[in-house]
Amino acid sequence: MPHEISLISTLAMGLAFAFFLGFIALRLGLSPLVGYLLAGMAVGPFTPGFVADGALTPQLAEIGVILLMFGVGMHFSVGDLMAVRSIALPGAVVQIAAATALGAGLASWWGWSLGAGLVFGLALSVASTVVLLRALEAGNVLHSDNGRIAVGWLIVEDLVMVLTLVLLPALAGLLDGKPSGGAESSNVAVALGVTLFKVATFIGFMLLFGRRLFPWLLKRVESTGSRELFTLAVVAIALGVAFGSAKLFDVSFALGAFFGGVVINASDVSHRAATDLKPLEDIFAVLFFVSVGMLFDPGILVRQPFQVLAAVGIILVGKSVAAAVIVLALGRPLDTALMVSAALAQIGEFSFILGGLGVSLGLLPSEGYNLILAGALLSIILNPFIFQFAATLRPSPGPAV
Repeated sequence: MPHEISLISTLAMGLAFAFFLGFIALRLGLSPLVGYLLAGMAVGPFTPGFVADGALTPQLAEIGVILLMFGVGMHFSVGDLMAVRSIALPGAVVQIAAATALGAGLASWWGWSLGAGLVFGLALSVASTVVLLRALEAGNVLHSDNGRIAVGWLIVEDLVMVLTLVLLPALAGLLDGKPSGGAESSNVAVALGVTLFKVATFIGFMLLFGRRLFPWLLKRVESTGSRELFTLAVVAIALGVAFGSAKLFDVSFALGAFFGGVVINASDVSHRAATDLKPLEDIFAVLFFVSVGMLFDPGILVRQPFQVLAAVGIILVGKSVAAAVIVLALGRPLDTALMVSAALAQIGEFSFILGGLGVSLGLLPSEGYNLILAGALLSIILNPFIFQFAATLRPSPGPAV
């Protein structure tokens, strides 16, 4: 009996290629994320052979974004951020500004618009949560002082990007893109004010009601002793809050999922919720990177090699040097500066999300998105070597006395 199997074929082939290429990448000492991106290229329209359903993959990727942001929210700790706020807060803000200025300046030299330059620069300025955490875990420094500074820095970057995702649609018209929601209003201040009001209303609702309702609900479900029901409740909250926030408050799926995770983090069952969600989060995160790889045209490496090298240079050199200088200027030792700069020498999921939004708003040209993807792929490949190089530059401990 004939029936539609595009979803099954997309999942089967996408995950199969991701497993195979991710395994090879890991054996070569690279991040498995490299394999996932290559898997997307393998099943994408720019390479011969099987081509996954281009209409389904964006929706699968959106689920991946929701679960990723929900996970980020569940791991967001105000206490951890406050402990390193004296370096993470000013450091991340200044580093983002420096990297954005470099990217925007480069884009302006290429003849791009101001909006395209800002989106491009911001996309190059933010590190990947997945890559950074895995790199710190691999080096057994996640819970060290330097590791906590790097994580705090990353949290500030994530918060800036969440704010950017909220504000960019409202500012698109001012930046020569498509006005938010297709509106033709020229009053940017009104559009921005409406957006901020909706966001503030949503955040207030989550803090007043969500932080009481969802932890209470999970506690009741936990008391049933059913593991699968508890896992189902966590996933339902993640997707439900994201969907409800978009429909009722007109905010992004990403922001809704993030604050859903934040309110769960405040509950007594947050650790179990994070543990139960992790396998599903991992699977859809893989699909997210596969879907991003599908959008990448490898021909850009041949057509625009110097532009690719310039983007990678900002990620590996410009951003890292800026971070190291900022850390040293704040009075921290060279060891910390090297650790933070190496951890930030890559880009990932937020860059993809921001670049995709920029394209959909008519701000970023498609070649800009391909440059972001190329920069991400190459920086993720090179990041382990950057860590090794940084380790050789660290001052050796003095003799024991």
